[in-house]
Amino acid sequence: MGRIMQKRIVRKLDLELLLSQIAPHPSPKPSLEQYTIPADVAATMLHIAAYSHGDIVGKTVLDLGCGSGRLALGAAFLGAKQVVGIDIDKEAVKVAFENSMKANLKEKVQWVAGDIEAIYGSFDTVLQNPPFGVQRRKADRRFLEKALESGKVTYSLHKCPEKDRAFIKKLKASKANVAPVAPSPFLEEFIERRGGKTKAVYAMIMTIPHMFGFHTKRKHEFIINLFVIERR
Repeated sequence: MGRIMQKRIVRKLDLELLLSQIAPHPSPKPSLEQYTIPADVAATMLHIAAYSHGDIVGKTVLDLGCGSGRLALGAAFLGAKQVVGIDIDKEAVKVAFENSMKANLKEKVQWVAGDIEAIYGSFDTVLQNPPFGVQRRKADRRFLEKALESGKVTYSLHKCPEKDRAFIKKLKASKANVAPVAPSPFLEEFIERRGGKTKAVYAMIMTIPHMFGFHTKRKHEFIINLFVIERR
């Protein structure tokens, strides 16, 4: 099955359909900022990694803070050689394992319940949707440091500090719903100080439904930036 998938390009719509069927965390914790990555965002991120940069098919892939497993399972579906997903929440890892069984990808992904520092070794590609640092300031920086330590190239999602309604409308109007943008100077400097280089940044729209008591809107829509980072 894996060899067949590597010979063809998987349509983004097919990938998004698979990811939409992956169950989210049943009881997410606000302290861990456990927002399940939307299927459309995950599909766009994985498609860019696989087909714009060649970093998924036949590669070893690590999903840091895997949650219920959407990024890890998407990478396996696209034809990754080996995938490891790790999350500190044991319940999330259990859900991820169950999702891998339902998706017939159980043999292609290893799941680890533990802190990200438990990961050793080197991977071709790191995928991550880290905490944005809303509940715990600088929470995303630990993930960036570990990603740069663990992978040759990292695909990392970060909340855009600017609230540009006009840009959101422009993204919605575009066919791909994604656009290349300049990196945040702070994040770019942070990455460079830790031995990385920002290769590209893509802006996308993320929509989060009302999940926690402190949410005041039915859904929250904002811009996120996908950083593509190479280890120097």
